Amino acid sequence: MLPYLGAGVYLCTPSSFFQPHYYTAMPDIGNIEPQSTALLIIDIQERLMPVIAEKETVFTNANILLKGAQILHLPVIVTEQYPKGLGKTCPEVALPDGQTVTEKVCFSCMLSDEVMEQLRAAGAKSVILAGAEAHICVLKTALDALEQGFEVHVVADAVSSRTLQNKQLGLERMRQSGAFIVSTEMILFQLLHQAGTDTFKQISKLIK
Repeated sequence: MLPYLGAGVYLCTPSSFFQPHYYTAMPDIGNIEPQSTALLIIDIQERLMPVIAEKETVFTNANILLKGAQILHLPVIVTEQYPKGLGKTCPEVALPDGQTVTEKVCFSCMLSDEVMEQLRAAGAKSVILAGAEAHICVLKTALDALEQGFEVHVVADAVSSRTLQNKQLGLERMRQSGAFIVSTEMILFQLLHQAGTDTFKQISKLIK
């Protein structure tokens, strides 16, 4: 309320001109950038995948993501959960030449010192997750990554579980905690900014 001086005149003080403004933090909307993103291929292994629902779709889209990562120069991290029991990465997965594979026994990739060292070395702020199982190792990786401040993008058509129900529950659980649920095509085009470039043409060929 401004002080009234009479004759229709109010006293204007500096504080009356400069009212406080209140700002809320911009929510994380998931705008992903290739220079700060890493791709994690989680536990697509020989003795696990035969019982995974829609495994051929996982193979196909994991390979598209791997090829896209090479085109976009994204660092790739590949893990194997207890390979003595679950076997090595499936031969259907076309790993890049010389790709390091990190063995682990922890369900969450984020509890692996080797994985964390690779993420730090890459300067990653965002992670793209693909693999199995959606409701166990992918889920726990996503939750721990979110807790550590990473932006998490889970590729719904490149993850699965032994049952489709567990896959869907895993995806919903990750969404509830703040992960972005995407498709293979969606995430690759999110990593681009315009059409007409050589990179765009190479990525487009992958998803046709």
